Amino acid sequence: QVQLVESGGGLVQAGGSLRLSCAASGRSFRSYYMGWFRQAPGKEREFVAAISWITGNTYYADSVKGRFTISRDNAKNMVYLQMNGLRPEDTAVYYCAVNRDYSGTYSLIGGYDYWGQGTQVTVSS
Repeated sequence: QVQLVESGGGLVQAGGSLRLSCAASGRSFRSYYMGWFRQAPGKEREFVAAISWITGNTYYADSVKGRFTISRDNAKNMVYLQMNGLRPEDTAVYYCAVNRDYSGTYSLIGGYDYWGQGTQVTVSS
């Protein structure tokens, strides 16, 4: 089993910043990619960012490129999402997920086999 626990969400004004954290644990934890996804009310879950656990290569959705930064701490099994320049359209529940065995490309939701419970991010205008 794998457990993922997100933290760091909250309410922020447009232009502000938040840092999300994801703590991974469990005997079965291993990772090829760690990813962040988000889901706004009435919308489908979408890819935000991902990081290769081994190489540290990072990948971003076009909508967040240049504003968000994903990073990892392998020793602590932690993944972070630094979000700067937040916009009202960034409002969503943000989920951390792990793709343990390269089950598809980094942006493929179906390739991620464990998910956190989500953390709410609300950006006011």
